[in-house]
Parts: sequence; C-alpha cells; structure tokens
Amino acid sequence: MTPSRSGGSRSGGDLLAVSDLHVGYAANRKLVEGFVPGSDEDWLLVAGDIGERVEDVYWALRLLTERFRTVVWVPGNHELWTVQQDKVQLRGVARYDMLVEVCRRLGVVTPEDPYPVWTGEGGPVTVVPLFLLYDYTFRPEGAQSKEAGLAMAHEAGVVCTDEHVLHPDPYPSREDWCAARLALTERRLAELAPGTRTVLVNHFPLVREVTRILRYPVFAQWCGTVHTADWHRRYNAAAVVYGHLHIPRINWFDGVRFQEVSLGYPREWQARRNPPRGPVRILPVGAPEQDADLVW
Repeated sequence: MTPSRSGGSRSGGDLLAVSDLHVGYAANRKLVEGFVPGSDEDWLLVAGDIGERVEDVYWALRLLTERFRTVVWVPGNHELWTVQQDKVQLRGVARYDMLVEVCRRLGVVTPEDPYPVWTGEGGPVTVVPLFLLYDYTFRPEGAQSKEAGLAMAHEAGVVCTDEHVLHPDPYPSREDWCAARLALTERRLAELAPGTRTVLVNHFPLVREVTRILRYPVFAQWCGTVHTADWHRRYNAAAVVYGHLHIPRINWFDGVRFQEVSLGYPREWQARRNPPRGPVRILPVGAPEQDADLVW
C-alpha cells in the first residue's frame, strides 16, 4: 500500500483530513483518485465541498470508503447548492437529508450519526462532525448589520454564489437554518461525558480570526458564526478541522490546533510551491519538522 502524507504505515493508523475536493474539475478528480491510506486503519475526515452534483459526491465518497477504514463527512456550501447541472433539484433541508442518506448507504459517518471514537495514537478522541452554516455575523469592519455587510460586498463585487443557489427551505433564511443547527448540535454535545476529548470537524471556520487572511475581507460574512468562538474550549477539542477558505494552514488558539485542510481549485493549488499530495494528518501530532509540510 502506498504511504500517505503522514509518512507511511503506523500501528493504529492515522486520523487524516481533507476538504474542498471540488471533483468537478478534472485535475482535482485525478488527485482524489490518487488518495491512498498509509495503513489499513487510517480514518479520513472530509470537511465538505466535494462538489455541487450529487453524482460527484457519491463517486468520491464511494472511492474513499473503499480505501479508508472510516470516512467522516460534513457538508460544505457547494454540496447544498441546487444548480441546473445537477439531476437532483432538491433544496435546503431536503437536499441535506438526501445527502445524509447517500452517506449512510455507503457507510460514511455524517453529522446526524453517533459520534465515532478514534483510538489510535493521540487518542482516544471523539470525532464530532458538525453542520452549522453561517449567519452573517463575521461582518466587515464598520458594518453594523447583515444588510450593511451585504451592501459592502456588492459594492466590492465580492458576493458569494450561495446568495443565488444555497436555498434554506423550509427555513426563511440561511441564518435561521444556522440557528437551528447550532441549537441541535449544542444539545448533542451536552450529552458527551465530562472530560471527553474531541476533534471538531466543520466546513466553515469556528473562529473569526482565521478569516483575517482573506484577500477580500468582505467574504468573511459567508464563513461562519460568532456563536462558535469558544467551542474549542467548551468541548475540550484536541484539534479543530475546517476548510472553505482555500488557504491551507495551521493556527493555534488557546493551545488548540486549528487546521484548514482544503485542496481548493486547480488554479489555486497548482500555483503553490508545494502542491498537495493527499490528505493531511491530524493525529497523532508529529514533531514540528515532520508536520511542517502539512502547511501547503
């Protein structure tokens, strides 16, 4: 079996992660076809944005479940889009529920399933797949309301496609859907045994600070919610995994590792000094020189 980025086979396996596969692009699809674990016990966390079409999501997850011991998926905004190119025209919650059923048929863990426990080196940790969306509270500087933030985005010519194709049905707005997801998830997390160590996995960042690096700061309003700013402390996170920004990097907040694990679009990763070679290791944490190449 070909070694993974984590450096080869390891007893107990590695907890690996990747996001923003965007397999509708041929170059990205080829990359995903090359994903192989370093051992038969490796787990893979897929933090959203596999693609816009259900058939692409199915293709990628089926491939990955054939190779990795356990695959965990959370939705990105792109999976929730309803686009003309997709045969499936479900919207909002109905679309998400259908994707969950697709995952269950494949044996993929979703945010609606019992949280699995990874027991390899660095564990045990409870892997918590999250589906939380955003609520426009990562507002641009000077914007006192959602409307003001959106006006600034329109003026800058930087408006997320979600405004046109991510429908919140039956909720009246995406922020209402986000509020419902936050409440549901907090109820589930409250049931964890005291002291449980977690790995939190969400497509969108849990903290506003990581969006400061965006080339267009007004885009941050489509990137998360201020209501998760302390979740890494509240829920005893050993690590936080996210994507969406297409800026793979590692940050530390309150001693917790926050890792953005996206591939991004071909024009982005092909321009990097070190193009991606596969999923990155979350646990076990290696020596700094071993993990240095995890920042692409």
